Amino acid sequence: MSKFFEGPPHLFFSVDEGWVSSMFAHKVNARKDAHSNLLSKKDISNLYKIQFHNVKPECMEAYNKMSDEVQKELHRDADYPCEVVGSWNTWYGEQDQAVHLWRYSGGYPALTECLRKLNRNMAYLAFRKERSKMLISRCNQLLLEFSFWNEPAPRSGPNIYELRTYQLVPGTMIEWGNNWARAIKYRQENNEAVGGFFTQIGELYVVHHLWAYKDLQSRQETRNAAWLKEGWDVNVHYTMPLIQKMESRIMIPMEHSPLQ
Repeated sequence: MSKFFEGPPHLFFSVDEGWVSSMFAHKVNARKDAHSNLLSKKDISNLYKIQFHNVKPECMEAYNKMSDEVQKELHRDADYPCEVVGSWNTWYGEQDQAVHLWRYSGGYPALTECLRKLNRNMAYLAFRKERSKMLISRCNQLLLEFSFWNEPAPRSGPNIYELRTYQLVPGTMIEWGNNWARAIKYRQENNEAVGGFFTQIGELYVVHHLWAYKDLQSRQETRNAAWLKEGWDVNVHYTMPLIQKMESRIMIPMEHSPLQ
């Protein structure tokens, strides 16, 4: 007997016959396949890394300048299979914080190759040593992108960005994807949806949704408009019980960020 996830009162989604088979090109039994294989994009093999750096307040300007120089240098070198998707300073949320989102084209092999080359790059090692003097703490996570979200692409500004982070109840990632595969359509009309990711290494069962807005007022108007669309409230209702903790950061792009 198939296992069912409850949706709106008139809809039920079967793992074996419903959502999975409609969302993906092949039929997969969720009980016998990793969640990452069910939820991530199949036609590309990108791996993402998100970095959170808590910087000493007096060092923030120097930190941003160094990050700018190093990222530009890496982008000029075609031997590194990585690129910066976006770099930001947190405006509202944890203060004196930098957030970087990297993409590795080719998945884990690309990450391994990039790290191997960086560990032999004397200029980069000197940068890391100097950077360590500026940091209070740092952490990173390896991510995959949801199949139904936008592919993050450079955009012109000015924009502010919101990173909404959700710590889910373990075992609920499929149900989260089940609901958001439908919910995302309510949040794409104003081009605010940038990317959606879930963790593979680091703190697990963590989801990151990245949004772009012209300013805080447009953020409020865009979010309010979603509640006027029939169906949005239902998706919110069924995802709220899946969340253990949630956090919102409002971020300002660094000067060199491809996402402006």
